[in-house]
Amino acid sequence: MDARTETDVAHVAAAIGDPSRAKVLLALAGGGALPASALAAEAGVSNSTISGHLARLLDARLLTVELDGRHRYYRLATTDVARALEQLALIARPLPVRSLNADTRAKALLRARLCYDHLAGRLGVAVMSALQEREILAAERTGSGGGSPDADANADADAGSGGTGAGSLDVAYVLTPHGRQELAAFGVDTDRLPRRRASVRYCVDWAEQRHHLAGALGAALTARLFDLEWLRHGKYRRVVHLTDAGREGLVTTFGVRDDQVE
Repeated sequence: MDARTETDVAHVAAAIGDPSRAKVLLALAGGGALPASALAAEAGVSNSTISGHLARLLDARLLTVELDGRHRYYRLATTDVARALEQLALIARPLPVRSLNADTRAKALLRARLCYDHLAGRLGVAVMSALQEREILAAERTGSGGGSPDADANADADAGSGGTGAGSLDVAYVLTPHGRQELAAFGVDTDRLPRRRASVRYCVDWAEQRHHLAGALGAALTARLFDLEWLRHGKYRRVVHLTDAGREGLVTTFGVRDDQVE
């Protein structure tokens, strides 16, 4: 094998593996940018200690830093970093809940959260299922288990069992012509999605063990839900809440079941 194709997994894993650095990455997994002081608070370390952790994450190319005058703001380097964190959560042990606040936050994250720039949690999985039931997305066999094809046929699903199973790596989600029309009517112009990014991807939701919509389409749809004030940001980082208008809208527009938007 050409040596240039080798990747240093251990270097990245070691950078993620420290509990304080993992907290930093998870704090940024909702897609925002934060200063070092806020990340120190999230990680539970001093401002002097956080600088070493941030340097390590920058060196591993997990973070980027943006300058705004004298201030420095940190964010995840790419959407693939958020995707990798979501996948690591699938095999990680749950953290012990030792306070009422931690219990409230954990339940809120399970219910609805941002996975970088798209909707995740039970609500994200429910929307993904509804998009298939409405034939906005369709599942097609790919013939191989890659899980990240490109363009519109680039996320996987289990066509034989409803299309959202975590273990299906041999089919892809495809945006249908009907789906393009439905989403355009909703205010999401799929012809204007950024071409530098795959349109339809998925993440295996670590809590639900099923797929939620990612990629450029997942980001655009989530942004539209915020624009309509169907979603609002919660008290905790990454947590989002469905508004009353959102509950009614998701049921009437996409056919999400009443019991999935409670």
